[in-house]
Amino acid sequence: MDNRWTLTAAVGLVVAVIVAQVNCSSSSLKRVTKAQVLGFDWKNCGQPDDPAVLKSLNVSPDPIAIPGGLTASAAGSTSVQLAAPLAVNVTLEKEVGGFWVKVPCFEEMGSCHYRDACDILNQLIPPGQDCPEPLHTYGLPCRCPFKAGSYSLPQSSFYLPYMDLPYWLTNGNYRVQGVLGSQGKELGCLKVALSIHSN
Repeated sequence: MDNRWTLTAAVGLVVAVIVAQVNCSSSSLKRVTKAQVLGFDWKNCGQPDDPAVLKSLNVSPDPIAIPGGLTASAAGSTSVQLAAPLAVNVTLEKEVGGFWVKVPCFEEMGSCHYRDACDILNQLIPPGQDCPEPLHTYGLPCRCPFKAGSYSLPQSSFYLPYMDLPYWLTNGNYRVQGVLGSQGKELGCLKVALSIHSN
């Protein structure tokens, strides 16, 4: 079976960090019973010779309702194996009064450095456990190592449940940058922009 680049492997390395942050800390969380994510946009932000590149990511509808369903597809490639330790530097910015303000790292949330995204993935999906749907159906990997090759996730449906978010992440415009690295070398960089409106 061909190796495939999954949403979990590309965007998921950043998203998994954010999800893990929210799940691991409860002191400043707010229960979100209804929210919308609007204006989702992304782009690669790495060097031309970075080995890991996201070639396409399509997410709909706009706005995305939480809780609610979304449809996503993704494609990309990596010319090197992505293996532990796989560092992730996350920079989170929030628009305040027309200016972009960097959100500091607090209780492993915000603009933080994570020494090994592979370890985070193992915590979310323990080794030996099947990958979640729809990855399992397509035979797509969800843990390190991710072998070198071209990858794609066909258009698939996901459900976003109720969630707890930090109070400062419940309304506003945000930019998130995630830089993957190993042994001091940048492997890839992805920027995501979105707006969150919640109750």
